[in-house]
Amino acid sequence: MVQIDLGSELLNHILAAGYEAGETLPTIKELGSRKYLGISTSKIREQLEVARALGIVDVRSRTGTQLKPLNFGQPVRLAALYALGQNAESFEQFNDLRIGVEVTFWHRACSTLTEKEICTMRETIEDAQRLLNSHPIHIPFAEHRKFHLTVFKNLDNPFVIGILEAYWDVYDVVASNQYAEYSYLQEVWQHHEQILNAIVAGDFDAALEFFIKHTQLRRYQHPIINKESATK
Repeated sequence: MVQIDLGSELLNHILAAGYEAGETLPTIKELGSRKYLGISTSKIREQLEVARALGIVDVRSRTGTQLKPLNFGQPVRLAALYALGQNAESFEQFNDLRIGVEVTFWHRACSTLTEKEICTMRETIEDAQRLLNSHPIHIPFAEHRKFHLTVFKNLDNPFVIGILEAYWDVYDVVASNQYAEYSYLQEVWQHHEQILNAIVAGDFDAALEFFIKHTQLRRYQHPIINKESATK
């Protein structure tokens, strides 16, 4: 077995002990004993906070500390938002990563789609168009996220899913601070409909071409964002 040092006695113990998601860890006092870690409770609390921020554990006063299922998106989201707070232009780099991931796993993801996902994507397009045609207009942020994530919903790769979910979390922060032309929004959802129709027809290559064209649309100018808004 590969020996891994995470730079944290607590995280190393979690790995070595083989805890599974949902299991409760010993109390802070117990963890501090020589039977487990043999370190101060203050240090354990610090390491628990890091583990919580990374989405590894859930710390609650009544139920104790429980190990959570792998959520790769949480640390990615935290790092990406920090980068965004440091430099707003970093979102474009994160967007490039997201596009590369989607293109790489596109055919594999499309092959896993069932009628259930197809119906969800169709309904999402209809909901988005209804919002765009309402008075006043409502921008379909949630629908945009839902459409793209549904394509990859059945992909058995938590790292891919984590990156994509983190991307859309960060996108929500950026998009809410930017202005999009109505014509752009209409074109976006036309592309979504073309993507879906190609998937339904079994032409994943054409669907991918529509997706790439969609990502090449320029929605706005430079981001209007600051460090305070990136951390909310």
